[in-house]
Amino acid sequence: MESYTDTTDISTSQHAMELEYRYGAHNYKPMPVVIQRGEGVFLWDVEGRQYFDFLSAYSAVSQGHCHPKIVDAMVAQARKLTLTSRAFYNDRLGECEKFLCDYFGYDKVLMMNSGVEGGETALKLTRKWAYKVKGIEPGKAKTVYAAGNFWGRTLAAISSSTDPSSTNDYGPFLPGYEIIPYNDLHALENLLKNDPNIAGFMVEPIQGEAGVVVPEEGYLKGVRDLCTQYNVLFIADEVQTGIGRTGKRLACDWEGVKPDILVLGKALSGGTMPVSAAFADDEIMLTIAPGEHGSTYGGNPLACAVTIAALEVVQDENLAENAEQMGVIFRGRMQELQKQCSLIESVRGKGLLNAIVINDSEDSSTAMDLCYKMMEKGLLCKPTHGNKIRFAPPLVINEPQMDAACRIIEEVFLEMNGNL
Repeated sequence: MESYTDTTDISTSQHAMELEYRYGAHNYKPMPVVIQRGEGVFLWDVEGRQYFDFLSAYSAVSQGHCHPKIVDAMVAQARKLTLTSRAFYNDRLGECEKFLCDYFGYDKVLMMNSGVEGGETALKLTRKWAYKVKGIEPGKAKTVYAAGNFWGRTLAAISSSTDPSSTNDYGPFLPGYEIIPYNDLHALENLLKNDPNIAGFMVEPIQGEAGVVVPEEGYLKGVRDLCTQYNVLFIADEVQTGIGRTGKRLACDWEGVKPDILVLGKALSGGTMPVSAAFADDEIMLTIAPGEHGSTYGGNPLACAVTIAALEVVQDENLAENAEQMGVIFRGRMQELQKQCSLIESVRGKGLLNAIVINDSEDSSTAMDLCYKMMEKGLLCKPTHGNKIRFAPPLVINEPQMDAACRIIEEVFLEMNGNL
């Protein structure tokens, strides 16, 4: 195998990008910037240029890059024990499970690794509950999803997708799925009242990957009421919206609803390692018996240590409250910008999960061109679904930093719009 360690200068961005292209699968198309270091809301590339991070690893780094409390917890645990598998007990898992259940208000939690594993766990729990508790005939249970959903790239996840880029050439797909429009309580009720085999409805309180689509006020309350009325599990996919991102501990908290199954990930570890979790009360969680579901790394001691530290940071530093305050400032600035800039069709979001919809077609390059210009001026973000730019900085951002970042965004939009 050829070695680059001694013979090649690996300090340049171009060389790093060439290595990825040569030896990695081409399943991503990153922005042309090579990140070497991060702290708080900032990132630095290999040439030492500084950037505002307005993507936060798709909301995984909500607590800011390399938060010292989380890193210290990780290092301390790594020096003692990292993995036992679930073949044995370890001294951190029970402590972490209790912490999580107390923190989010459920009887039980099942820890996994990636967000999509959390979603898969929710789906398996729903099917078990359907047969063992609700009494649906074996093999007949169905789950419902909203069009535009995104909860991962496994076959289970893409079987619910309405995005051709996720599904092309991957079939056949899992059976037992129903798709309805997002933010449409009438469609949900019509399906639930006419099909007794519906076991659960899995939905994002705000659709992230679809472009930060915020439902009408009362939608989540309506979902909760309908699921209760028709004895269907309400499954909230809060992998991106949870843990302070929208200005509340959970996005569901905005309407005071509690899902039957809650799925979390991303910021659960503060961006240090893959950690996810599915929460439910005993009637649902205890339908799975030993040997029926699990993961070698799920609930490992290292994950437990960083999870507790990451959630303590959110609580102790009032990051949900800060997200709400900074989000109001951000949307206010962008709405003022919209008045001067015909490129902006709309501004939407909640807390620090926001998007600008570009006044152009989804297949245009305008949104990406804007992101390139912002990158050149020191702010990193990325389009989603063609003409939407998602803005989701770490929740630790303060007002002077938000002001500086907004000035970059404003300058780029006005330049592109021909106003400067």
